[in-house]
Amino acid sequence: MSRGSPPACLDPMQIFACAGAPALALVAVSGGPDSMALLHLAARWRDGGGPQVHAATVDHDLRPGSLAEARSVAEWARALNIPHAILTWTGDRPKARVQELARQARYRLLGERAAKIGAQVVLTGHHADDQAETILFRLLRGSGLAGLAAMAPVSQRENFRLVRPLLELSKADLVALCEAAGQPFFQDPSNLDPRFARTDLKRALAVLEAEGLGKGELLRLGRRAARAEEALRAYVAGLRASLRPVMEEGRFECAAKVLQPIPMEALLRMLEAEITRIGGSSPRLDRLESLAGQVRAAILGEKPFRGTLAGALVSVTRAGLLVVVKAPPRGARAQE
Repeated sequence: MSRGSPPACLDPMQIFACAGAPALALVAVSGGPDSMALLHLAARWRDGGGPQVHAATVDHDLRPGSLAEARSVAEWARALNIPHAILTWTGDRPKARVQELARQARYRLLGERAAKIGAQVVLTGHHADDQAETILFRLLRGSGLAGLAAMAPVSQRENFRLVRPLLELSKADLVALCEAAGQPFFQDPSNLDPRFARTDLKRALAVLEAEGLGKGELLRLGRRAARAEEALRAYVAGLRASLRPVMEEGRFECAAKVLQPIPMEALLRMLEAEITRIGGSSPRLDRLESLAGQVRAAILGEKPFRGTLAGALVSVTRAGLLVVVKAPPRGARAQE
């Protein structure tokens, strides 16, 4: 039974405008209605003067029948004259954080495939319902502005651009597109598995929608957060350039006094960028907020400070400098 008609103006050139003009695009296809609709739209994009299109399905081998489904997807791709590859996640299976580690493996395998075939862009079928769930999940976790901005339409990975061109379309739109095209698809059983957080989010979203906080309101929150996040990033980038700091491979240094009048959020973001660059990992927001508060107090009081976070040592020195360097090993710290 049809769940509705696809939107009248599904113009592939408009939908994929955010992808730029790659010579070759790789479509990640799971076999669900979202990715199968994406594959059809990508084929129309190609036929209308767009890039060459390849497809890949990641078989995580976590449940019986996953390989058979991947082979069915390969047949559906061939019907659209799209080359297809099955990418298998090998090695030991995790007993915890299964979805998180499976997602990491998926992007690693897609990146390797993109590099092999020369694809500049990897397309995924994330849609408006996914975006709303992501915003709700991060809202419940107390995420900051960047978290509430949720999934960006375009993000740069190590060797490809990850593009999510369907974020303005609902899952119902994509199901309707598949049905109108006569395209079969699979339903992911993990969407109904109570072990996974997404299942709880779907139930919570249904309850909240009845109280007036539905998908539309969450998406509006996400768009506003993304707009503010973009402005803050630009402000902080300009501020850092105006400071003319010493920025070496393992060191950041600038005069602490010039940071006295800047907003706390700007200081926090500057510290986050340098801690991540020098320490090698992104700090947790609550710990970063605590450290930034201590740094700000030291700068305003013109007092020395030393603290470590995420592999970086942050200091306000007696000479009036803010310095970020690689933290020494724990044993060495204990002897200082």
